[in-house]
Amino acid sequence: MTETQAIGPPIPESRPPRFTVFLFDGVAYLTLLFTVLYAVGFLSDFVVPKAIDTGAESGIFEAIIVNLALISLFALQHSAIARRSFKHWWTQFIPRFADRSIHMLCASLALLLLFWQWRPMPAVIWHAHEPEMAMAIATLSFMGWVIVVTNTVLVNHLELFQLHQGTNNPVRGEMPAPAFRTPLFARLVRHPIYSGFTIALWAAPTMSVGHLLLAAATTVCILIGIMLEECDLAGMFSGEYRRHREHGLLLSWRRLN
Repeated sequence: MTETQAIGPPIPESRPPRFTVFLFDGVAYLTLLFTVLYAVGFLSDFVVPKAIDTGAESGIFEAIIVNLALISLFALQHSAIARRSFKHWWTQFIPRFADRSIHMLCASLALLLLFWQWRPMPAVIWHAHEPEMAMAIATLSFMGWVIVVTNTVLVNHLELFQLHQGTNNPVRGEMPAPAFRTPLFARLVRHPIYSGFTIALWAAPTMSVGHLLLAAATTVCILIGIMLEECDLAGMFSGEYRRHREHGLLLSWRRLN
């Protein structure tokens, strides 16, 4: 969920055939794309077979424990794998060019597990009775997803999701130099992808107990993830990122000069 594409200096290494690398990267990318689309349906109860408030119910304490465990599993593996120290360690055992794809695949599988095993808690906290209000809130949630996807594309969709790394310099295994970018929404906020997710989570025409639990716990994880990520970004880009940090964490109207 960052605006960076590579961590660490280029390290020559042997690589498998180009097609094998491309196939693995493609599977990881398509898995992530499917997971994001399922997440939209999961939160809005649209099209998907199991949404956040559907499925067999369980006791309230079991639901809270299981759901928090699923959220924690995703947050821990996502944040741990994204840290520079972890990358330095585990790229001793896996090819560096496969790092991003493996990270992406692990995150997707953790989220799919959450969707599958999520315990519904359908008691309603609030509900927008007026159709106009419900439509406005649903549109706001949709705009949150638009922010996520748009910023991803602007940063460079293929580069962010590793596909170009799988086919770039297939023999020498050279990785691209780190690049820090602030396209469109990143000129308004420091973390547009996190901001988009936060909007999509909280803008709900009907907010159930389960949805509230997911939104609140995920927001806490996002804030912790931002703190860890900013340490890495400040170390990698120093002056550039110090200037960028003048903008709001998740919401801001200041533009980058």
